[in-house]
Amino acid sequence: MNNSDTQNQRIAKMTFSLVYPLYLAKVEKKGRTKEELNQVIAWLTGFNNKKLQELIEENVTFETFFQHASLNPNAYLITGVICGCRVEEIENPLTRQVRYMDKLVDELAKGRKLEKILRSS
Repeated sequence: MNNSDTQNQRIAKMTFSLVYPLYLAKVEKKGRTKEELNQVIAWLTGFNNKKLQELIEENVTFETFFQHASLNPNAYLITGVICGCRVEEIENPLTRQVRYMDKLVDELAKGRKLEKILRSS
C-alpha cells in the first residue's frame, strides 16, 4: 500500500504523548488496563515502563519514538486492516510501525487474549 508522502510525514511528526492517552482511553473503555497496554507496547518496542514514561514526558514524535525502539522480530506477524489499510502492505517503514502499534491496541481493546496479541513464530 502506498500512502502519500504528506500522510507519512504527518504520522512521523505526530507526538506520542498526545496519542498515548487516546490508546489508554480506548483500552480502559473496554475493560483493559494501563499495564496491559504498556505490556503490548513493550512487546513491540522493547521499552520498559520507565523508558516509555520518559518518552512521553519528552514529547517525542513517532519518528523519534521508533528510532529508539528495538522492534520485536515477530512484528511482521501483525497483519490485518487498520485505518482502512492492510498493515502488511504499507511501504513506508515508520508508518507501518505506527500501524502495527495501532493494530495491537485495537486487538487489546477488542478483548483478544494477550497471548494472541503478543505473537510468537
